[in-house]
Amino acid sequence: MDMADQLQKLKTLHEQGGLTDEEFSLAKKKLINDGPRADGNSPSPIPRTPSILHQLHRSEQDRWIAGVCGGLATATNIPSWSWRLLFVLLTLLHGLGAVVYILLWIFVPMKTEPVCQPAPVRTVDPG
Repeated sequence: MDMADQLQKLKTLHEQGGLTDEEFSLAKKKLINDGPRADGNSPSPIPRTPSILHQLHRSEQDRWIAGVCGGLATATNIPSWSWRLLFVLLTLLHGLGAVVYILLWIFVPMKTEPVCQPAPVRTVDPG
């Protein structure tokens, strides 16, 4: 779709009351400034942030058994002790906590966190 068609659609929306004057002017300005690219396609959409499932990794640092609770804590901003307590309670109640924990242990990849390496030692040549 070229710029003229997009501007016409914006104008139609504005006339039908779908856009206020301010929204119409902002959308038109954005369309004109961003415009279609040289290859004829419209500008790419804003990239989405990855979902929680894509962010989920087992932790290498915050771990007692397999790092599942530490990884869940990092992905959800809920403390790892809360996740541990939840798994223990679910295990005591129905055994479901152990099953879920083992499945997460198997299917969630380990996150390798960068390890700080010491700087190389420089020697001074006395000569």
